[in-house]
Amino acid sequence: MLGKMEKLLYHLEAMRIGEYVELLEQPKRLIFTNFVAGIARGLGMAVGASLVFALLLSVLQKIIILNIPIIGNIVADIVKIVAEQTRGAK
Repeated sequence: MLGKMEKLLYHLEAMRIGEYVELLEQPKRLIFTNFVAGIARGLGMAVGASLVFALLLSVLQKIIILNIPIIGNIVADIVKIVAEQTRGAK
């Protein structure tokens, strides 16, 4: 019986149940922690999306340089639209 209790105690400590219960007892700390986590997620998504779109635009510009007839024209139009939008945003 004592061996099972020790195993249970070990697993509860490994899961950090005590810290979780303590966090639930302090709503201000819980709200602050979730607020900071939300800001970090949003910032990470914004930076990640910006990097992906910048890489995509770079690849599209290289496709234009290769001068593939049909794809090149479509990509050139897309790049023109993006360039106009970025100029308008400044």
